Amino acid sequence: MTQKAYSLIVGIIFTIVALVHVWRLAAGWDIIIDGWLVPMWVSWIGLIVPGILGFFGFRYSR
Repeated sequence: MTQKAYSLIVGIIFTIVALVHVWRLAAGWDIIIDGWLVPMWVSWIGLIVPGILGFFGFRYSR
């Protein structure tokens, strides 16, 4: 696998993860892990970090 293909795949995966967090924030879904209600601010972090990584993945794939 070339670095260009790897960067493109990584960009796609991280962008999908960021979009799922956007979806959760927009829909107001509750996530419960072992009885712990995951706060919404966790999805903001889950939006920003993978969003940046997805951006750089696409950028390096050029």
